[in-house]
Amino acid sequence: MNASLQFSNAAEFVTPLLTVFAVDTASKPDVPSLSLLTTEETILAAAAPFLNSGEFKAEAGGTLLLHAPAGLKAQRLLIVGVGKSEKLSTAELRKAAGAAIRTAKTKSILDAAIVFPKLDENLDVVAASRALTEGILLADYDADTYRSEREDRSMQNIALLGDTSLRAELESGFHEGEVFAAAQNFARSLVNEPGNVLTPAELGKRAAAMCEANGLSCEVHSTEKLKELGMGAFLGVAQGSVQPPALIVMRYKPAKVANNNVVALVGKGITFDTGGISIKPADGMDKMKYDMAGAAAMIGAMQAIAALKPAVAVISVICSAENMPSGSAYKPGDVLTAMSGKTIEVMNTDAEGRLVLADGLHYAKTLGATHLINAATLTGACVVALGKLNSGLFSNDDAAVALFRNAANTTNESFWQLPCTDDYRELIKSDIADIRNTGMDRWGGAITAAMFLKEFVGETPWVHLDIAGQAWIDDARSYIAKGPSGVAVRSIVEWVRVLAQ
Repeated sequence: MNASLQFSNAAEFVTPLLTVFAVDTASKPDVPSLSLLTTEETILAAAAPFLNSGEFKAEAGGTLLLHAPAGLKAQRLLIVGVGKSEKLSTAELRKAAGAAIRTAKTKSILDAAIVFPKLDENLDVVAASRALTEGILLADYDADTYRSEREDRSMQNIALLGDTSLRAELESGFHEGEVFAAAQNFARSLVNEPGNVLTPAELGKRAAAMCEANGLSCEVHSTEKLKELGMGAFLGVAQGSVQPPALIVMRYKPAKVANNNVVALVGKGITFDTGGISIKPADGMDKMKYDMAGAAAMIGAMQAIAALKPAVAVISVICSAENMPSGSAYKPGDVLTAMSGKTIEVMNTDAEGRLVLADGLHYAKTLGATHLINAATLTGACVVALGKLNSGLFSNDDAAVALFRNAANTTNESFWQLPCTDDYRELIKSDIADIRNTGMDRWGGAITAAMFLKEFVGETPWVHLDIAGQAWIDDARSYIAKGPSGVAVRSIVEWVRVLAQ
């Protein structure tokens, strides 16, 4: 898609589809009073006969399509609701922009324009411009890459129409929106690849290509390097597959640094997860190609970091493998020795993500990390606890959590903190090794998984994101189509920017 920011009179702009947003300004819930977020009199006049007809109530994501609107050069006028005026936020603007794009795509309209809304003093213009741009670009992505009869319904041209008096703010937000959306869509494209295409080695190649294109350094290692480093937990998971593992290390070094922080982004990159010897049920196993969504989030985040150039050093460690059952696969009852020297009793080979992350987190510390964040589709238990509307958030450091919450508030992504306190450690004690890779029983499985990871971070401030419930969505949302979501990319990048201050 060619997305552009233009400073043109909306009424005179020639386009197949012009979008304007509407809010409900009524004080009483059952008596809507609709208002368009524009000062353009011609648009107001064209929409006036339809606004109070009762067929459109400006609820968030609601749409009303008008053909041949009077006085406009546009062929159609699309009115998109953003809900109650007092609740207008960047989150609602992102959703509304996405709803406009998704509506256009369903009608095979490939060129459109969106009028930048009239805002009150509570909304920042830069943030609004960024949110709208993200909504536009994220909504254009569809996961039907491999359909042989695929009709390419990607938007060709989309213009965001703004006022010249806001040029600097709009341009700043538009640029950031492009960067964040491109990174999230890149992550989505990686997650969408089938396991027979995106092997660990192929993931390494794509990460390296991204780094080369964006001025980052990248190293991709395999079995011999893992043996050299003593990554027994990572190797244990990888040994059941004919596909060799990949240890991917990406580095961003700023021209100037604001502090001595070194932020490490660690991602679980299981390119296909059968569960190993503790094999998963067949139903739903096809989606286990998405078990590298944490790695994809980190690779996407590094792409955005390269473009935004925060004043802090960043490294990313991706631990990628297949988890397969075979004669060489690791087994329940095995004892693995992690890079840190801790011994791990394997209780369930389907708890493999925490094993590769254990070595990845420790390795990141040896590379000088002062702050750690990892993302992983780690546990079904987290989905049971939080459903599919929030990702799990765990940490060993209240300050790190506070900073991450600020980042997530900016991106409007949803994370819910769960406990990660030492009283849960008893649940991962082993009788024959230092720790076990699952809890004593089924209860609190997301927490015991986090407690396992905590064993490998020490005192380093650390944030763990369990994105199992949001990395793949089964029902399309306003600006995210069914399939891979790219969740956490934007929040991770914002957290890095905060640590650069």
